[in-house]
Amino acid sequence: ILEILLLLLQASSTWFMTGLIWFVQVVHYPLYDRIGLAQFQLYERDHCALTTMVVAPMMVAELLSGVMLLIARPKAVGSAEVVLGLVLLAVIWLSTLFIADSLHGALASSFQVGPYRALIAWNWLRTVAWSLRSLLVTFMCYRCMQ
Repeated sequence: ILEILLLLLQASSTWFMTGLIWFVQVVHYPLYDRIGLAQFQLYERDHCALTTMVVAPMMVAELLSGVMLLIARPKAVGSAEVVLGLVLLAVIWLSTLFIADSLHGALASSFQVGPYRALIAWNWLRTVAWSLRSLLVTFMCYRCMQ
């Protein structure tokens, strides 16, 4: 039963983050250039702090459950699927830490077109990776229901 609970935690955290990243990519980031220069610095600071409160627990749950699935996975789930999921998580985490956070840091002092456009462009990497993870965990859940 532990294996199924881990998979459910993996799936729910991945699906949550996939929905959130699509919202951010399609709605939230494209509206950054409409905030106004006078309020942007405060907005960006608050955005980063508040977003971290929402995404950090889910990202950690997703990572921990993904790692735990290496140790305790349902019999219907192959180890290659779990490893592929972790590779996608590595892409997500590394691009978050080294690209997205850096671009948000550049935007922290003021709105700048270059970092803003780069943030939207680079965020597609995370959006695609989380979307692929959603398909993968859906497939894992499907296999377990067979």
